[in-house]
Amino acid sequence: MAELILNIDGMTCGGCVKSVTGLLSGMAGVSDAQVSLEDKQARVAYDAATVSPEELAAAVADAGFDVTF
Repeated sequence: MAELILNIDGMTCGGCVKSVTGLLSGMAGVSDAQVSLEDKQARVAYDAATVSPEELAAAVADAGFDVTF
């Protein structure tokens, strides 16, 4: 398992956190996603053979958030 920290701008409430958590957790290869509104980050544990950091970031960006590594 690999771990990635995504910096996420645009989350404003618990609903955003729930949305991003569900989005990341539902992706193939993701074993855990912990999203913090306070830190504006997501810590994602994933299988690098299944999904790439770029794919994870793109999924969050497609949901309307600004994402950086």
